[in-house]
Amino acid sequence: MHRAETKHPRVMSPIDLRGHTLRNRIVFGAHTANMSDMGLPGPRFAAYLLERALGGAAMIVAEPMPVHRTGVLTRGNFLHGTDEVIPHFRKVTEPVKEAGAVILQQLYHVGAHGDSDVSFSPHWGPSGGPSYHDSDGSHAMTEAEIEELIAAHVAAAVRCRKAGFQGVEVWAAYHSLLDQFWTPWSNRRTDRWGGSLENRTRLSRTIIEGIRRACGEDFIIGLAISTSDSHDVLLQGDALAEIVALHDATGHVDYVTCGHGGYMDFERLMPTFLYPEKLTAPFTEELKKVVKHAKITSEAHVRTPENAESIIASGQADMVSIVRGQIADPHLARKTAEGRADDVRGCISCNQMCWGRRSRDYWISCLVNPSAGREHEWGGDRFTPAAIPRRIVVVGGGPAGLEAARVAAERGHRVDLFEAQPRIGGQFRLAGEQPRRAQILDLLDWYERQFERLQVGVHLNSFAEADDIRALNPDAVVLATGSLPDENCFQRWLPGKDRLAGIERGNVWSPEDVMRREAKLGPEVILYDEGGHWRGLGTAWALAERGHRVTIATPEPFIGKELARTSSDIGLRPRLAKLGVTFLTEHLVAEWHGDGATLRNMLTGAETRRPASALVMSTTNRAFDPLSADLAGIETHLIGDAAAPRQAPYAFHEGRKTGLGL
Repeated sequence: MHRAETKHPRVMSPIDLRGHTLRNRIVFGAHTANMSDMGLPGPRFAAYLLERALGGAAMIVAEPMPVHRTGVLTRGNFLHGTDEVIPHFRKVTEPVKEAGAVILQQLYHVGAHGDSDVSFSPHWGPSGGPSYHDSDGSHAMTEAEIEELIAAHVAAAVRCRKAGFQGVEVWAAYHSLLDQFWTPWSNRRTDRWGGSLENRTRLSRTIIEGIRRACGEDFIIGLAISTSDSHDVLLQGDALAEIVALHDATGHVDYVTCGHGGYMDFERLMPTFLYPEKLTAPFTEELKKVVKHAKITSEAHVRTPENAESIIASGQADMVSIVRGQIADPHLARKTAEGRADDVRGCISCNQMCWGRRSRDYWISCLVNPSAGREHEWGGDRFTPAAIPRRIVVVGGGPAGLEAARVAAERGHRVDLFEAQPRIGGQFRLAGEQPRRAQILDLLDWYERQFERLQVGVHLNSFAEADDIRALNPDAVVLATGSLPDENCFQRWLPGKDRLAGIERGNVWSPEDVMRREAKLGPEVILYDEGGHWRGLGTAWALAERGHRVTIATPEPFIGKELARTSSDIGLRPRLAKLGVTFLTEHLVAEWHGDGATLRNMLTGAETRRPASALVMSTTNRAFDPLSADLAGIETHLIGDAAAPRQAPYAFHEGRKTGLGL
């Protein structure tokens, strides 16, 4: 890497940890990728980490390893308590080290916040109390069980060393087991493990001291913590700094990484675009003042090279952990080192395919980088030149078309892209114009830069006809013409009615009409949201900010049902409520009257009339494919919403897959 050319010299400077030199200050921090194969790391996980090492990350902290049967949290967790994992992890660690990165593994136990469906064990915690992960209670540990968990942590660390890891990160973040012992609210013990600060930190200090004795002086030991101000009972800044200082004084802790949120405020743990960037930087700046040995790492919404450089240059931390940013672009560090930060494909903080898939117990991926999790299948986020360059025409500049055009051009094909609108992006651009979603517009700007670099012919304001396409004599045509709002406003929970009753009375609009500012709305708007995601709810937010009085009606039992996969629903609902938006859950639109709607309660069947000057119907779109039938005899690929209306991740996925196959 050519550091002399970088515009980010501080974050690209090396740093030493326990005799190991990190080539820069960018960490690919621990997170649950959920990629185990029957509890063992396999090629999916190995390739996933290797891609980030090849991409320039200085240190990689591998997926959290539960140290004990009571700490198993996901179906995809690795096997605990067995040497069976060692040779399999060696296949992960050795290539990563050969690629120039230092690799550690995080050791974790969730304490009271377990998952009985996976562990089939009581949740162990210091004093009992409820789980904030499921609805169960927890078991107050005996002293013998505490000693058992100490031994389990040390044994896991020894196993890590044998597997080629250069250190471990001991997890005490998010109000997990160790944090539960630290926190007086959750630690009500009166024995030597509770009460005073020394007693409450005895467990974590004993574990760390045991790991140091067992694994040696050249073994890196990190400590993961988190901040939160959402509940007074959680540890606040001064108390947490005192605990960090106490651990630092042992000389055994080489770095402390600080995240945000936890099981009691889960929406902050992986903050979406609803939250500010660099969330923990102010606190890590304070931590730097209390440590003498340990380096400090800032994490939580450190998305970009600019974020990273500002944190390091200002002295707020020694290192930065960029997780979602390196899921979105695994070569973020390398591009930054080479002075190509503008080429970094930015994370849009949506959580749809990282946390959104993990929350459903699938292995994680990425909306903007569908290669994430598929590196072993698709060759990483790198492209093999096509054996025979071809002439490719892409029709439609939404997510599917953009990605297909980019990947095809990366592989050496000559590509022309036709878009009917004056800017690329399609309906995805409209999403970027919703409140706080400008990261989407940044991504579209990135595509424009890539097309310029790759010499893709971009034809805007161009509604391509079949004859126009044939005249170009293409080898293949990619049809990514998207979808259109359903002109009949069919509601899926009124399956016997093909058309909204009263639609002919006018003032019925789609979210796209609203975001294009084509809708004539008036002061009082009812928005019927069938999807439970940003298409409808982001539009409602925009309407409320424009000064309209908004009522959201939905057939679902709560607002933002699909957004719950990303945890962004938790932050969205209070924002809408503060703007005066009214929620009507488990309701359908029985009839539109032109000046109001009859709404039907799905639970009772009761109908009420609600006045409104306009109705916005966020129902399922219909595919738009005006060209396939007229392109017979030409190789065509129908992708994205043009094949079937879905959310953006699947359009990007099909675009990437199609581009790789051309």
